[in-house]
Amino acid sequence: MFPTKDGSEIEWLDEVDGQDQVVGRVERQDHWNAPQPGRFVRVVNAFVVNSAGELWIPRRTLTKRVFPGCLDMSVGGHVDAGESYEAAFCRETQEELNWNLDGLDWREVAYFSPLKTSLSCFMRVYVIRSDVAPPYNPADFSGAEWLTPAELLARIDAGDPAKGDLRELVRLCAERLR
Repeated sequence: MFPTKDGSEIEWLDEVDGQDQVVGRVERQDHWNAPQPGRFVRVVNAFVVNSAGELWIPRRTLTKRVFPGCLDMSVGGHVDAGESYEAAFCRETQEELNWNLDGLDWREVAYFSPLKTSLSCFMRVYVIRSDVAPPYNPADFSGAEWLTPAELLARIDAGDPAKGDLRELVRLCAERLR
């Protein structure tokens, strides 16, 4: 992010082609307000999974600009311009969960293309194994609960509001999260 003259921050993202190769930079807001055909951005998502196979699923605060009050992935965010997927995962985990990944049991479980799925971006997905709920950032989440993938999908299908890609991501990754 880069500060502007008025003190706000501009979030610059790498814009990528259909092969996930950088072709330019775009302001986050501009990408989502006026997406260009064949141009994509990168995101990371992660699930905290306990030994019972439950996912730690937070609820976004009502002050979030997009998807306020919705169920969310345990960790999620855009990959900033010039940043690697793994660096973004480490940064987002620290920002949202107040966890440093050093010493935690984590691994990448999936890589998805928006051209081969209904997901919105190029995406790497990680799992963090922990039986302890993270001390999350209250600016990001208003609460959280442990749910099995089936329980989460049932809640979403019953109308509990969820972040855009959450349902599809759980469906695609359920076996990999065990």
